[in-house]
Amino acid sequence: MQHFDIKWRVMGRIKRYAQLGLTVLLSAFLLVGCSTEPLAETPATSQFSNLPRLNGTAIVQLAVNDSNITVKVEGEKAPVTAGNFVDLVQRGVYDGVSFHRVVREPEPFVVQGGDPQSKAIDGPDPRLGTGNFVDPSTGAPRYIPLEITPEGDEQPLYGKTFPSAGIEGSPELSHARGAIAMARSQAPNSASSQFYFALADLSFLDGQYAVFGYVTEGMDVVDGIQQGDRIQSATVISGIENLELPN
Repeated sequence: MQHFDIKWRVMGRIKRYAQLGLTVLLSAFLLVGCSTEPLAETPATSQFSNLPRLNGTAIVQLAVNDSNITVKVEGEKAPVTAGNFVDLVQRGVYDGVSFHRVVREPEPFVVQGGDPQSKAIDGPDPRLGTGNFVDPSTGAPRYIPLEITPEGDEQPLYGKTFPSAGIEGSPELSHARGAIAMARSQAPNSASSQFYFALADLSFLDGQYAVFGYVTEGMDVVDGIQQGDRIQSATVISGIENLELPN
């Protein structure tokens, strides 16, 4: 049985949290009871060649609280991460899932959802935030590599955070307000289906978590999401032709 817990490293803001007497334990998610190990720390291309890719951009629309959130998914800088998300949207994985973690205090932080278990679980529950997408073709969770493109580079860095790779620059896709990125455990390559929206500029997360798109319309809807609110539907409204599925 696997059990992972991640502490968001708040870096520049940690002093403020400490001053408020709060412990910074803003978990990306807990991964419990999985039968398959996440990808190796430094995956070779062959280890994720069987994953979907987005060769370009796509537009995804999420209906929440009878309003729409429009997201531009950036496959040019995060092809595997973006491809995974668009594929899960197409599969209906996000229809009916809830936002199980909303952090706005002491400062706006993230709104997180995407746990498939939440379709069948109402209200606060310790299982929420522990689930992954289970690929019906394998019967096992599907993990994707940490994928971040350094600014000015043509190819993403895989399997490593910028600090662990000794990279001091910024990523092509930053944690600006409205960014959508993959949640993961401490293992770099443990992301699956859970994602979060950045409620503010969160540059201290750059180079550590994989941003793969941005809200272009409906950020006011994101700002209004409460814990337990559900995605009524998720739809790819353009760019599906850019999705490349493995053979």
